[in-house]
Amino acid sequence: MTRLALLLYAAAAAAYLWHFVYRHPATGRAATALLAAAAVSHTFVLGMHTMLVGHMPFVGSSNAVSAFVWLLGLSYLYTEMTTDERAMGAFVAPLLVVLQIIPTFGAGVVARPALLETPLFVFHVTSLLFSYAAFALACVLGITFLLLFKEIKAKHLGFFYARLPSLQVLDAMNVRAVTIGWVFLTIGVIVGLFWVATARVASPDDARVQAMSVLDPKIFVALVSWCVYSFHLYARRAIGWSGKRSAWLSTLGFAIVLLNLLPVGFFFTRSHNFY
Repeated sequence: MTRLALLLYAAAAAAYLWHFVYRHPATGRAATALLAAAAVSHTFVLGMHTMLVGHMPFVGSSNAVSAFVWLLGLSYLYTEMTTDERAMGAFVAPLLVVLQIIPTFGAGVVARPALLETPLFVFHVTSLLFSYAAFALACVLGITFLLLFKEIKAKHLGFFYARLPSLQVLDAMNVRAVTIGWVFLTIGVIVGLFWVATARVASPDDARVQAMSVLDPKIFVALVSWCVYSFHLYARRAIGWSGKRSAWLSTLGFAIVLLNLLPVGFFFTRSHNFY
């Protein structure tokens, strides 16, 4: 079933790319239907895993990536339905495919250790994954803004100009996604700090708990990403950094998020290796 979700994501990506290049309305509608089918299939997989271990499958980096893909797919579908704009699908769907390969062929679902049997853990992880999904959308909007800006600046209006919303719309959608992501990231970080304080009392001999400090790469990079997005919002309001600078900051911020989700999460953290 996990492989079926991956195949549906891949089919949706191909359809979105075809629609973006050739602007074929029927293919665009098929792309939306395929992505919705992938999200439903993925929901079924997560439900099966939840029934298998008795809790939401958030433990371990592979499961976190799977949940992130699921949330990003749903967030994009919501954005598409509310804006009636399918162009972003050509950028979001391939990202879903690449990331979904990891849980499809990686480690399976793992049981939650006693340390994580608290609502604070679920709230902490859910908030962060929501923020990552919002930042991914902001990154896609930033990249498309830069592509369109480059084409307009060169006065060669054509491929992207005919397929993307205006620069003003992309910029407005970008800051909205960053704001939503920043709120969830802030909530997730605060809840995480509170959870660490309680875990240190409950499990004083657990090495993972003792490693939960700003010196751990996972926590350090998360705080760096919070600083980047905080500066993004501050610069926009106080300095007037919008448009191109805002797009670059969105891209930089999500690059840091991916760094934390993939290499740091899989290989370098000493406090978040619960698998």
